[in-house]
Amino acid sequence: MTVWRHTGYELDAVRRSASRALRHSGPERATAVQALKAAGAAMLAWALAAFWIESPMALMAPWTALILVDTTVYRSLRAGVQQLAIISLGAVWASVAMYLTDGSTLHAMAISLPPLTLIAAYQRLGPHGIYGATTALFVIAYGSYQPGEIGHRLLETFIGAAIGLSVNAFVLPPLRLHDVRSNLHALALECSGLLRAIADGLTQPWGAAEAEAWEDRARRLRSAVEAVAVARRRSAESTRLNPARRLRRAHFVPHPPPQADHQWENVVHHLTALTRTMSGIAARSHALSAPTGSFTRDYAALAGDLARLCSDRAEALARFEEHGTTHRETAVAAWERYEQLLGRLHSQADNSATAVGGGLLIEIRQLLVALAPEEPGPP
Repeated sequence: MTVWRHTGYELDAVRRSASRALRHSGPERATAVQALKAAGAAMLAWALAAFWIESPMALMAPWTALILVDTTVYRSLRAGVQQLAIISLGAVWASVAMYLTDGSTLHAMAISLPPLTLIAAYQRLGPHGIYGATTALFVIAYGSYQPGEIGHRLLETFIGAAIGLSVNAFVLPPLRLHDVRSNLHALALECSGLLRAIADGLTQPWGAAEAEAWEDRARRLRSAVEAVAVARRRSAESTRLNPARRLRRAHFVPHPPPQADHQWENVVHHLTALTRTMSGIAARSHALSAPTGSFTRDYAALAGDLARLCSDRAEALARFEEHGTTHRETAVAAWERYEQLLGRLHSQADNSATAVGGGLLIEIRQLLVALAPEEPGPP
């Protein structure tokens, strides 16, 4: 059951990403564009290597071009220098190993692969370190270790690097000026969807399966929070050495402030705590008793208010605004409903169900504080 649920989550996430890429600009469309650029650069590099220098294999050129179309121009340039160095090292090292072993594939691997894989573990090389070992494997497996053949491999690598860097820098250069806002928008929609699922679920009979699904969905929100942090770093990096930065900055709307990241991180934290409490109630762990039916119904309505607050924030982010048009009205209704629930809880007898209801109200209040920091007065 868990496998099928996770598969469903992944397929639904793919569907939403594809839909967003088709409908409007954002990280999803930028990723699709980068994928097409990488494929085009690889084909162009292969064509030049195969027909211009008439390389017998023309493998290194498309491979190098493919992996140098990175997420930012700066990253491509930095990776290009590292990659040229490590690929050249791998090609020369493997050639020397083949020469010393008189072309013995196994013995050449024994000489070249252990030190090259050890070099790959050097942290400053990042993911590019392994390319030295893979280049050595190409050279050894194809038996191309004569000086002229090694020259071909290095020339192919330079061609691939030049094409990959040129395509990334001058063909729709990646300038990720809206990634932070887009990722926050997606996170707000995910939080809204989870709160809506909780609100709808509490109005019907629910148990351990439903609570476990909510908790699992809340845990998955952590990846969306991390995506926002990555987007903020990558957005700053994308302007470095980018020829399009001045042209497109004229139309740039400022990022949401860093406080917005912390706000949504708090929302995810309290959503996770809330769903964990619900899982405990459903499993009757620590002898937890479910609150009364009327409390649960009103709590579901309050969760629905919070879902609308999240949705309203998502719409505001999409329109480059601070708050949506219905934010104040929804916040007033949510705080009033919370005060009513709190008053009803104080009037009840002190028992296990009351304690559980208090725990649920604590988390819902924390969510309210995160989404509507001040208790609004009358309009």
